[in-house]
Amino acid sequence: MKTPRDLSDAMGSRGIQRNILRETFRLPRSEARKRAKQMFEEFPTSTYMTSIESCREFSSGRVLEMTLTRLEDPIDEAD
Repeated sequence: MKTPRDLSDAMGSRGIQRNILRETFRLPRSEARKRAKQMFEEFPTSTYMTSIESCREFSSGRVLEMTLTRLEDPIDEAD
């Protein structure tokens, strides 16, 4: 399995640039977890490098603000 560093090096050497998309949402904890899970299922880390960039708690932990990042296009298209 390729590491993120391997992919970055390969894309850089080929002159490939990727757009990174960010989505931030603030939802009750259970809904925020469901939304993050849905994003990881729809855009798997192995092909979109999906990750949680930040997560903050509000209202004593009842509300989460999450920022998820992913590539706009899957990695497979560059290979």
